[in-house]
Amino acid sequence: MYLHLGKNVVVAYSEIVAVCDLDNASHSHITRAYLTAAEKSGQVVNVCDDLPKSFVVCKRPDGRQILYLSQLASSTLLKRTNTLSFE
Repeated sequence: MYLHLGKNVVVAYSEIVAVCDLDNASHSHITRAYLTAAEKSGQVVNVCDDLPKSFVVCKRPDGRQILYLSQLASSTLLKRTNTLSFE
């Protein structure tokens, strides 16, 4: 199964490590440092036209880590995953 993050970008459920609300998570200095380090190392992919509301951390099959910035709220992304049947 796949999750649509915005701008025609989809990621496989198996690659998703975390879905985080950007506003709440950025209160922590540790998270801010992580986001800054990911951006400096080229691991951040911006898939939004407006201000990002969430970020999704993914681990690719080759071991690389990618962080997607999405304009969709983390609650919306969660609802998209819960509406699918895993039968």
